[in-house]
Parts: sequence; structure tokens; C-alpha cells
Amino acid sequence: MEDSRDIANFLLAEIERLAVRPMRLMEVCGTHTVAIFRAGIRQLLPDGVELVSGPGCPVCVTADDYIDEAIAYARQEDVILTTFGDMLKVPGSASSLAQAQAEGADIRVLYSPLESLAIAKENPGKKVVFLAVGFETTAPTAAATVLEAAAQQLDNFFVLTAHKLVPPALEALLADPQVRVDGFILPGHVCAVAGEAPYRFLPNQYHMPAVITGFEPLDILQTVYCLVRQISRRQPVLENTYRRVVRPEGNPAARQIMAEVYEVCNAEWRGIGELENSGLQVRPQYRRFDARAAIGLTVPKPLGNNQCRCGEVLRGITNPRECPLFGKVCSPRRPVGACMVSVEGACAAWYKYGSGRYMYGRQTN
Repeated sequence: MEDSRDIANFLLAEIERLAVRPMRLMEVCGTHTVAIFRAGIRQLLPDGVELVSGPGCPVCVTADDYIDEAIAYARQEDVILTTFGDMLKVPGSASSLAQAQAEGADIRVLYSPLESLAIAKENPGKKVVFLAVGFETTAPTAAATVLEAAAQQLDNFFVLTAHKLVPPALEALLADPQVRVDGFILPGHVCAVAGEAPYRFLPNQYHMPAVITGFEPLDILQTVYCLVRQISRRQPVLENTYRRVVRPEGNPAARQIMAEVYEVCNAEWRGIGELENSGLQVRPQYRRFDARAAIGLTVPKPLGNNQCRCGEVLRGITNPRECPLFGKVCSPRRPVGACMVSVEGACAAWYKYGSGRYMYGRQTN
């Protein structure tokens, strides 16, 4: 513990020494957002170094129309919808999966998409639709489930895909004149699959400092130090401080499974819009497992909530407390926006941890 505190104090002193001008650093991953709050890192940094949250929570960036589509499938009498639990409360344009479940829809919460296959076997007269949501981290598991369904010759299992790819979202942020970011804290879990190569465009094309990092307080402090050092020296590069988990090549086996089942497509991001080549859809040879192709439902395009500022929060333009709904009509128990739903959502983290003034078990000043 003493060694950790000494290292943290050294890093903080170096950050303060090098931060000669204001700097805005974006943590892309929602897990980083929670880790930063738990450790009270924002309060430890000098005033000129600001951390803002980005579009790295898969639940948060799932668009209204996908939720409306999922609800429409769930309300079909011959459909069993399977999903991870954090999707239940995500608001669509007029309802949520939790509300549809309360109204009688057969919606089952899973820990693994592979559980859907057992449900499909046990219910041959039903169509089992799994909500395939998430970034490069979860896409390989969903893809492996499709391959296993093919191997078992199941004809009543389907995926409703909303997988997202992180790099196109970062490129969209850099092209947005409202977004001001001086460096990126990159998601360790995603990079463990994707590797370093997809993020080299940040320093190479945009001269943007970027660091791949882990989730311990010292990981994050080291990364902030690396970013501040790059910015102060005007030498943007891609660094990997999470080499104990992230290899430069990532996980080739996981990427191969993902590439066999999925192909790149355009995708809708909540608060950002449609981004080119930022999503994954099922390849033609596995289209029989694609719910949209095999079942197909027409769902009207939602209008959205004009007061919710999730989109601005996801782009680092504003913080949750600047939203007029935050903590009033919008809370984790009754979320209006997706950023308040998941434990990784920026709004949920701000609501739960408040000032987040804790590190190594002690309250900071």
C-alpha cells in the first residue's frame, strides 16, 4: 500500500510539473469512468487537467430505434428474447424491455449468449432472439454462439445485432467542431481483442496522443502522466501501458471468429448518429441466424427525447450534472437516458459516486 501511494504521489507530482496548459483527456471506456470515480482521480489531478467521458459504454450508445426494435420482437407471441441484464432498463422512444417484460413478454436475462442455445433446444416451437450488443469485446462470443448454432443445426436461434466498433466513433469525435479533446485514454478490454493497430491513426493522422491502459488507479494515473508528457512535448504517439493484457496483435483467434460471422456495416450511435463502417452485421452465409432477415419487423423511427443530453455527455461536450434531467426526473431507478442505465454509464457514475473523493480506501481533500 505504501509503495502504491508513493508511486501515485510521484506520478501526480510529474503530472502537475508537466501540465503547463489546460488539457482535456477523454476516457473512452465506461469501465474507466467508474474506476476514475471510485479512486477519486479527478480530484487528485491539477486544475488544468480535465477528464471527460466518451462513447465507450455499449449500453449508452445503443440507439432508441434498436431498443424499439427489440421490444417489438419481444412482444411477438412466438418469440423468447434473451439479453444481458443491463439492457432491460435502457429507454426506447416510448418504453423499455423491463416494461415489456412486466407486460408479459418472455424476456430472459443471461450471463452468456451460449445459454440461448439451450433455451432454443428446450423451446422448439419458439424463436429465440439474442440481443447481440457491445463492442469488439463481446462480438466474438456472440459470433461463436452463431457458429455453435450452425454446428447444432438449430433453426430457431437468431441474433439481433447492434455491435459497434470503437475507432470510427473516435474519428467522428475528432471531426466534430464541438468536441475538444487533447488525448485519449483507450479501452483496455477492447484493445485486448483488437490490438494496437486500429488506433494508430490517432497519432499518425490526427496528431492525437493516445494510451491503452488498464483499470487499476495506478494504471490510470500512469496513463494520464503519459498523455500529459506527450502533450507537453508535442510528440503524439500510441502507447500501451497495459501490456500485461494487451498484446500488439490483440487476440487473433477472437478476431477470426468475429470476422467469419460478421462483416462491417454502418451503425447508429445514440447521440452521435449514423457512422460509416462502425458496426457489424451478420454475413450472408449465416443470414439464417439474423433476426432481421429471418423474421423481420417494421418499426417506426423514433423522435427521441429533446431534453436528454446523453448525446452531449457521450461526446464529452458536457458533464451529466449540466443536464436539466440529472438527479431530478432521471436517476438509476427511473432512467430517462441510456447514460443513467448501465453501471458504466457516465450519468450513473456521477449519480452514484458524486465527487468520487476516494483513493486507496482514504478520503482525499
